[in-house]
Formats: sequence, C-alpha cells, structure tokens
Amino acid sequence: MQASRRFLWICAALWCAASASGRLAADDLSAGAAAARDKLFAELAADVEELERRGNVLKRVVKLVRPSIVHIEAKRDADGSRLARGEAEEAGSGVIIESHGKPYVLTNRHVIRYSTLAGIHVRLADSRILTPTRVWADPATDVALLSIAADDLVPARVGDSSKMEMGDFVLAVGSPFGLSHSVSYGIISAKGRRDLQLGDDGLQYQDFLQTDAAINPGNSGGPLLNLRGELIGINTAIASSSGANEGVGFAIPINMVMTIAGQLVEHGVVQRSYLGVRLDASFAQPQGARVSGITRNSPAELARILIGDVIVEFDGTRIEDDMHLINLVSLTPVNKEVEVRLLRNGRPVQVRLRVANRSQMPAE
Repeated sequence: MQASRRFLWICAALWCAASASGRLAADDLSAGAAAARDKLFAELAADVEELERRGNVLKRVVKLVRPSIVHIEAKRDADGSRLARGEAEEAGSGVIIESHGKPYVLTNRHVIRYSTLAGIHVRLADSRILTPTRVWADPATDVALLSIAADDLVPARVGDSSKMEMGDFVLAVGSPFGLSHSVSYGIISAKGRRDLQLGDDGLQYQDFLQTDAAINPGNSGGPLLNLRGELIGINTAIASSSGANEGVGFAIPINMVMTIAGQLVEHGVVQRSYLGVRLDASFAQPQGARVSGITRNSPAELARILIGDVIVEFDGTRIEDDMHLINLVSLTPVNKEVEVRLLRNGRPVQVRLRVANRSQMPAE
C-alpha cells in the first residue's frame, strides 16, 4: 500500500513538473513570437523610412513646379463648331516658360482653338486670373503659346526630352475634369510614337512620348516632368475607348515644343525646312528612309542625292523611319547647313547641304 502511495505521489510530481515545463515552453514561444514580430515591425519601419525619403523627392518636385503650372478656361466663340452640342467652354492646363527673356504659357492648340483672345482665362497657382495679350498656334503640332504679363511669374525649368528613356519615372500635372493641379505618377512607356490618329484635324508632325501616368480630359497642355522637376513634355492626348485614362497617354517632347515656341515668338509662324526628297513608304528596313524621288532645284538635288539612296543619319541623328526624318528636317532652322549620311548600293556616302524654306519649295 505504501509503495502504491509512493508511486502515485511520484506520478503526480512528474505531472506537475511536466505541466510547469509546458507552461514555461509556451511562455518562451510566446515571447519568441513577440520578439520576432517586433523585429519585423522594426524592419518594416526602416523600409518605410527609405520609401518616405524617396517619396519626398516627388513632394519636392511638385512643390517646385506648382507655381509654374496654370489652369486654362477657354470660352468658345459663338461661331465655334462645337457650341451647338452644348460644349460652351474648354478646360485645360498650361505651363509657364521663358523665351527670349519674356514669360509665356505653353499649352495645346486644341485647348484654345475655338476661343477668342478675350475668352481665354489663365488661372495661376496663386489664384490670380490673367487674360493673354497675344496667342500663337501651330496646327501641325497642336502647340499654342500665350503671351501673359504679371509680376512674380515663375517659369518652369526646361529639360532635355532626348535624354528620356523607356522606364524613366515622370509626373503629369494638370486639370483633369477641371481639378486643377492634380498630380499623377508613372513612367515613359515608349518614345517616338508617330502616325497616331488623334483629334479632329490629325497632327502632321508627331514624335510623342508615351506614358502610363494618368492623363484625362483637362490634362491637355499641362507639363510632363522628370524627377529633377524639369519640363520634358506637354501632355496632349490619350488612347482610350472610354474617353478617360486607360494608361496610354501621349506628350509632345519639350525639345520639339521649344523649337516651335521660339519660332512663333520670332516669326509669328513656324518656318519649316525641306530637303526635297520623296520617301518610299514600303521600305521595311529597321532604320533609315529610302529616297523614291527628288524635287527639282531642291537641296537634295543640289547635293546629288539619288533615287534609291537610304538616308541613315541627318545632322548627327540616326534616322529611325520616314516620319522621323520628316520631323527632323521640318524642325531644322531654315538655311542651316547639315551633314547627311547615306547608303548608296550598300556603301556609305556623306554629303553636306543647306536646308531651304518649305514655303519657297519649287513646284514639281
């Protein structure tokens, strides 16, 4: 009997010890899990701090460029072709730049197309409302320039759109659906988009940057910016089945825009150059443009360019296709002497020529 009691006592002691050990193990596990969670929280906080530091870059960009961005309201003239449909006012965006020492607002022509000068109102970031004193427009590129006069205007810093690459981060700022100074963020999705069917008139000269930064009606004319806060494009159009953002937006490269703007200020119109060649649209090589005809007494004829030559470089720029060459020539200053590299029967040929004014191009 005594042995039995001793055995039961030993079993009870062992059970108590096991229970205590189990509780200690559970406490250890709970403490270990809490420590692991604390460690994860600390790691997450460090990661978020890094993201916030990077996010501060975007905040600084927006803060820097905000004073340069304007909201544009353009009341349609009574004779405007769309007035009958009840669209009495166009809303868009613009950005202040400096050209020849004076401030101007860059925007799209289609934003102010149907309005008189008195019907255009430019609202600055500080809520001042200005009426432009003069307007220039280039239908072939959908660029418009508004002359404004006010104190304390802040021009945007202009970048170099030729340095932008696919995958570069960009910000689009504008007035989508009338919501001024809205910011969206994305990347350059593609470069050199041409032959797009955009707008009612179509655009003769196209070399668009494509972006997935959200662009909606009202963003037209607003800036596309790089992370340095530099203006690298003017948002112009979207490809959409719904009429709203679907992640495919287009901006005119700022290098093209500033060339157009400079000519509008200097001459009131864009003076475009010509080379004097017709191009073979069936040419399917990955680069270059093949000559299928020569205009009499043109720069091309004087430089002895021949039918069948493939133009592979113009003024130091490699030619991608026909439209690329057409854009480059049209934006080259009239009478500038340039170097043209050709392939003639597979052999490289180099010529120099002086581009001429398209308005003086001889009849065929």
